[in-house]
Amino acid sequence: MIFSQKYRELTINTICVLFIVLFVYAAVSKLLDFETFQIQLAQSPFLGTYAGVLSVLVPGVEILLSVLIIIPRYRIAALIGCFALMVMFTVYIFIILNFSDIVPCSCGGVLEKLSWTEHLFFNISFIILAVVGILLESQLLRSGKLMTSNKAVFFALLIIAASATLMLTVLFISSEKKIYRNEAFQRKYLPRAAKYLGDYELGSNTYYLAGFKDSVIYIGNFHAPLYLKTIDVSLRHIEDFPVTISNLELPYRRARIMVEPPFFFVGDGTVPVLFRGKTNDWQATLFSYDEAYFKQFEIADSTHIGLAGISAITSTTNLGLITKATAQDTVIFNDKIITKQFDGIFDSDGSLLWNHAHRKFIYTYFYRNSYEVTDENLNYKYSGKTIDTVSNAILDIAHHNKKDQYKRGRSVTVNRLTATYGDYLYINSDRLGRFEDKTATDSASIIDVYNIVTNSYEFSFYLYHQENKKLEDFRIYGNILIALVNGRLWVYKLKPEYFNPGSNTTHTGQYQD
Repeated sequence: MIFSQKYRELTINTICVLFIVLFVYAAVSKLLDFETFQIQLAQSPFLGTYAGVLSVLVPGVEILLSVLIIIPRYRIAALIGCFALMVMFTVYIFIILNFSDIVPCSCGGVLEKLSWTEHLFFNISFIILAVVGILLESQLLRSGKLMTSNKAVFFALLIIAASATLMLTVLFISSEKKIYRNEAFQRKYLPRAAKYLGDYELGSNTYYLAGFKDSVIYIGNFHAPLYLKTIDVSLRHIEDFPVTISNLELPYRRARIMVEPPFFFVGDGTVPVLFRGKTNDWQATLFSYDEAYFKQFEIADSTHIGLAGISAITSTTNLGLITKATAQDTVIFNDKIITKQFDGIFDSDGSLLWNHAHRKFIYTYFYRNSYEVTDENLNYKYSGKTIDTVSNAILDIAHHNKKDQYKRGRSVTVNRLTATYGDYLYINSDRLGRFEDKTATDSASIIDVYNIVTNSYEFSFYLYHQENKKLEDFRIYGNILIALVNGRLWVYKLKPEYFNPGSNTTHTGQYQD
């Protein structure tokens, strides 16, 4: 049956109305909550750099197309614009779902309730509507001999779709290279430096490593903050038990357990409190209260606790030390160890470690290629450099005024996770150096090894684990490395021939096959 001109016009008008409703709604939603939209763009894996421009351009284009599609003279041009825009949205979502390590927030409004996959199919349906509308409109125009054949229309749309796909693909590849690759350094990989011994499925990704000593692994759970799990390195002996503290009335928000046998500590930096107990009964009493707020705490020994927090005087990241004496507690802060580059908070964010063998605190920056070393009393010793060349933090921070929250978009993380034992500092980094293949990290994490005695880079090795998952935490004791990856515990043996004799082995920590 011939599709009459009346039904063609009705179908075109229906399609136009659908696009007007979609684009006007989407544009108004973005503009009404403009700050949130900007933050979502800033978190985008490859559009974050252009968040300022795109936050204005996208709703502007949507409104412009909604106006042009009403005017018969510009309708086909507007429909082609709708097609191109929907193709770009769809390609963006496809790349996010299949190739990106980061999945940002979705759109605002009702469409926010759709998952990314549902959003993909939603967009495809509107691409089809745009194609139908363009074909029908071109047929109407052809009747007036103003338009070419359907074949030519399809070819033109194919060129537009290919161009949009190519443009977004180039943006993605260039952004991935910026975030994950630095051709200015080259790693020295040693083969099979970590021998796989076994793995154990914990059943949830809410676990964290609370301690590791004498072949016993201590595992905490963020959702059950006063429960611990112990597993030996053979993965045969597993025990779950509760931990008690002397005060449950304080407004805890992120209590965390740290174990250094025969003692353990419970701390919550949002409340300036630390509890200490012994591992023979797992009952903790007040160790320190109202002395300092902190982001991290690290056990030096039963009477010395290192802190990383924000200075009340300078409002920048600083280090502190709580010492428990018989007469009174001593709390000292050193605002001169951590160096400020921009705001002194995000640019100097990092992780604090305690090296027992050399009795030193080590603070490694997340966003720059350096770390600081102090003695046990927080006296500055020296600064070390990692092999990456990013010496000034590359940050993409947006502040959400309504929620009073900061969001980190495409900031370049140089040093993700850290651990230390013996003479060595171990750093996990996602950054690829010269000649490195990104596919190698699909099922492995990169560990860079630094000697804190000679202040030098030694070598790197791969830590293999389940595919397409990121290393969440790792620790080393003796010649054993344990790692936590997406709720699964992995155990490895470090090959002693790759390390200085005695620096990574002890009588109690060495594992024998």
